[in-house]
Amino acid sequence: MALLKVTGLTKHFGGLKAVQNVDFNIDEGEIVGLIGPNGAGKTTFVELLTGGHAPTAGKIEYDGRDVTRLSNHERCRLGMARTFQVPQPFGGGTVRDNVAVGALFGRAGRYLTIAQAKEKADAILGDVGLQAFRDSFPAAMTTAGLKRLELARCLATDANLIFLDEPLGGLNSTEVAEALALIRKVRDSGVTVLFIEHIIPAVLSLSDRVVVLANGSKLAEGTGEQVTQNPEVKKAYLGDISGAVNRYARGRNSAVVH
Repeated sequence: MALLKVTGLTKHFGGLKAVQNVDFNIDEGEIVGLIGPNGAGKTTFVELLTGGHAPTAGKIEYDGRDVTRLSNHERCRLGMARTFQVPQPFGGGTVRDNVAVGALFGRAGRYLTIAQAKEKADAILGDVGLQAFRDSFPAAMTTAGLKRLELARCLATDANLIFLDEPLGGLNSTEVAEALALIRKVRDSGVTVLFIEHIIPAVLSLSDRVVVLANGSKLAEGTGEQVTQNPEVKKAYLGDISGAVNRYARGRNSAVVH
């Protein structure tokens, strides 16, 4: 049984059909990549999956339970968590405090004391390489550090399924390679991942399956090779997507795909 099952998911904003009749599954233990050109509906789709928007139509099931009308914090309590494209830390708290909040509002949060949440935060900060920054404030962190903090806060919720919304944005090539290694480590720990990203070679190198959205609809689904050779995907990206991948791999960021 799929960990996440989406059927006929649709979202209209007045006359704008942002997401249109999308069927989509994620099996436990997968990393599924979600790509699409600008304006494809990826952000709206993630908002629907995580409870930020209510759908116009369709159904979302998580671990066999209908979560379509649940709020984002209710979904978090069940084991679904997300990062944000633009990091959104709690600026008034330390890095440790930010991660402890995730623990308090996650699956086991109602059973934790604040002291226990902070202990859990310390362990997770060690896992993501941020232990040295635990007493720092987010404003003092680099983009790469803030992206890791977003991930740490997700992991603190004990999520079974995490949605990573452009976790590589703003990172240099070394930081991208390190982030991909960390995401693989997270998956190997038993967490299922939906990976939304514009850096297509990174998505192809990391994902078990790739789903392509265009104009709010699912355009293609399959292995990285299958989607890059799909004529409709090439058309949506206004060119030969596989050629772009090859050029990228030969260029400054070739470490991403190896």
